[in-house]
Amino acid sequence: MTAKRHVAKERAVEQATALDGLMREREELLGTLDRVAALHSTARLIRQSVGVHAGFVAELDSPGHAVVRWLAGNRTDSLRDLAVPAGQGIGGRVLALGKPVRVTDYLSAPTITHQFDAQVRGEGLAAMLAVPIFSRVGGKVETVAIAYAAMRESADFGDDAVKRLEVIAENTGTALRLAGLAESTRDNAVSAERQRMQSALHDSVGALLFSIGVQVRNLHEDISDNPGLECRLRRLEGDVSAASSALRESLLALAESSPERALPVELAEHCRSFHARCGVPARFVQLAPVRPLDAERTALLIAVVREGLLNVEKHAHAMSVVVSLSPQDDGVQVVVADDGTGDPPEDATPGTGMGLRALVERAARLGGRVSVVRDEEDGCTLRAWVPGVGRQA
Repeated sequence: MTAKRHVAKERAVEQATALDGLMREREELLGTLDRVAALHSTARLIRQSVGVHAGFVAELDSPGHAVVRWLAGNRTDSLRDLAVPAGQGIGGRVLALGKPVRVTDYLSAPTITHQFDAQVRGEGLAAMLAVPIFSRVGGKVETVAIAYAAMRESADFGDDAVKRLEVIAENTGTALRLAGLAESTRDNAVSAERQRMQSALHDSVGALLFSIGVQVRNLHEDISDNPGLECRLRRLEGDVSAASSALRESLLALAESSPERALPVELAEHCRSFHARCGVPARFVQLAPVRPLDAERTALLIAVVREGLLNVEKHAHAMSVVVSLSPQDDGVQVVVADDGTGDPPEDATPGTGMGLRALVERAARLGGRVSVVRDEEDGCTLRAWVPGVGRQA
């Protein structure tokens, strides 16, 4: 009995340890998917990994303009919310050059400007190192933040310190990209839910209010000899009219969606409708944030996905479909890939049929392209690309 209790106790300890590990991994993942948590953690990590007195991070709030918001090891708030334009100070020089900058003593360094000497002096900093944090934005690699490491005494930051800070910056850039994708996914889900709520309200409450209004107007004709009831009906008609106006305003509010949200929401809805219609799983994946497109380009990409899903439904005998959206070559690309075994539709080769041929011509007018290929191991891939607004291929 004692041996069994000992074994059970050891197993319980092992399970508790495993659970603690899973919880730590969960917290780390949640921190990665939260932009603010990722940047705040970066400031703390700089102190620990580089071995400096202070670490802080400035995030770009517009091109060529960063703001210091996350600090670790600071003694004052002199640097908090400090605006850093490109070219000014050590951070501004990093923005201008796109590479690391280091100074042995900030206040006397001849390689930087000195607009921020008062703030640096107030925090008691001397040696400083700053590197850019890169992330992929709309298909391009851009500087999105600046990582700083600082000492309260003059010192030389060697190549090893630069390397450690660059590794931190690289990991932070990845975390920011993942956080952006997570935020985009959440926002797209909210937009899709708003769209479904709008449709449900329009079809149920809107139809009910219309029916009540019709019945009230019909009653007016039947009780023309009863002034009292006629007055009550007019008040009821006014209430129905007010409720209809309030419903219209609510539907308009639910329908509001920014251009960059409209495309992924529409594509996700087409996948959902396809799945509901024919029972074949269709998954929508947004690989990275995309820049907003104008109405014509957005409509073309939606039409390509709709056509691709219809062809899969009619011809492919597929078990699954994946629709992806991503930035590509200064533009936006959608791909409809299935694992079907059926023959491609007769218009699958661009230029031979009416469906895809029309899409090919529309894409060409915009400087884009549409193609479809049979995969080597079964399945077809339909791909469409359009250049970004203001750019022609």
